[in-house]
Parts: sequence; structure tokens; C-alpha cells
Amino acid sequence: QVQLVESGGEWVQPGGSLRLSCTASGFTSKDEVIGWFRQAPGKEREGVASMNTFDGAEYYSDSVNGRFSISRGNTRDDRYTTSEGNPEITVYLQMNNLKPEDTAAYYCAAGSIDSLEDRDFGFWGQGTQVTVSS
Repeated sequence: QVQLVESGGEWVQPGGSLRLSCTASGFTSKDEVIGWFRQAPGKEREGVASMNTFDGAEYYSDSVNGRFSISRGNTRDDRYTTSEGNPEITVYLQMNNLKPEDTAAYYCAAGSIDSLEDRDFGFWGQGTQVTVSS
């Protein structure tokens, strides 16, 4: 069972930066894609970035492309230590030039398809709040 824990959300002024972290454990070879999603009050959940942690492919929504960057904290070689999966993997979301419309709860999720669609992700964290205001 994949478990995901987000951290790093807080209040920031417009134009500022934040880095969110997603620590994931319990991976198998079927759950190699980590995605970042956000949901603002009254709005649908939106996929903003995802990474295939096996080959490093990155995907971004148009709304954040050029401002947000997804990266991982582990090398590929140390992902798997046993046949049951790796101990942990950390994926970051670097958010620059933040705007008030970026205010939302941010979630990371794990799946097996290169995608920004939430239906393609089966495991979810509890979320971390990002508030952008002056």
C-alpha cells in the first residue's frame, strides 16, 4: 500500500515561492508516477504536474507551465531495495511567481500512467494548504 505525506504549504505573498514535498512509501513497480494536484474551494481538482519516477518524464498543466517545477529527491538506483518496493521516495513541487489564483489545497498522488488526470491516480495524500495573498 502506497502512503503519501505532503508538507511545505503555507501563506506567501504574490510573486513569492514555495517548495512542497511529497514523501511516498510502499511503492511497487506499478506505482511509478507521482502527480501534484490542487483544489480550491468551489472548484474541481486540477492536475498541475506529474513525474514518472522511473524515466524522469515531467508533465505540467498550462496554468503552471514555466512557473512550477517537479523533481525527485532519490536517484533511480536507490529506489528499490527489495522485491517488495523501495523504502521512500520524495518528490518536490517548486512553485515560483505564485499568484492568488494558485491558492488551493495541494495533494500528491501515485499512479501507474503518465497523466494529469486524477482518475489515473489511486493513492492520495492528505494535502497541504497554499495561500497566496497580500
